[in-house]
Amino acid sequence: MGLSTEEQILIEQRVTNGAKSPAAAYLLWFFVGWAGAHRFYLGRHGSAIAMLLLNVVGWLTAVFVVGFLFLAIFGIWWLVDLFLISGMIDAQKSELRNSLTQQALVSQNK
Repeated sequence: MGLSTEEQILIEQRVTNGAKSPAAAYLLWFFVGWAGAHRFYLGRHGSAIAMLLLNVVGWLTAVFVVGFLFLAIFGIWWLVDLFLISGMIDAQKSELRNSLTQQALVSQNK
């Protein structure tokens, strides 16, 4: 048996309330994106740490010129993230929606 309209509305409300704020994500990207803060906020901890390390290693090795390669890679990644943030938020919403739907269906079958 499927979910009732009321259950679907409740799930959508919970998804809306539990979703990450796009405004907060973009502000973090702009002001502290060098530290991968927007990725930490969106729950992408592994890539956030990689981004932070890439930036730090780039600055520490810039004196040896090789650091500029790391900084260039970081800069490209940072700019690409501008376009990926909305997709990351949508993916997080979808995961939450699926989880809540599964929970509702399981509790319905008990």
